[in-house]
Amino acid sequence: MNMTTSYLFLVLAVFLGVTSNSFAKSAEGFTLLIPSVITAITIILCMYALSIVMKNIPMGITYASFAGLTILATVAVGVVRFNQIPNFYSVIGLTLIVAGVLMVNLLGSR
Repeated sequence: MNMTTSYLFLVLAVFLGVTSNSFAKSAEGFTLLIPSVITAITIILCMYALSIVMKNIPMGITYASFAGLTILATVAVGVVRFNQIPNFYSVIGLTLIVAGVLMVNLLGSR
């Protein structure tokens, strides 16, 4: 498997992680069956995708990228789907997460 495929699996893992987070919110503390089942399935698939990524990309870089991108995408879903607008300090923190993900991916292998 080449690096392009690994990064495509990383994008898939982020998508599945965000889906899992979104349905976890909708599951209302795992009291609703369908959102709870979707949450469980998507998190398992997410971890599988991450395990494939880690065959070519170091674990630390994989997880830092996954976590940062998933946080950002989950915030975006929260804004759109749940009308959860981040405050000024949250935006600063999210900006630092973006900076961290960029540093890990662009400068971390030097």
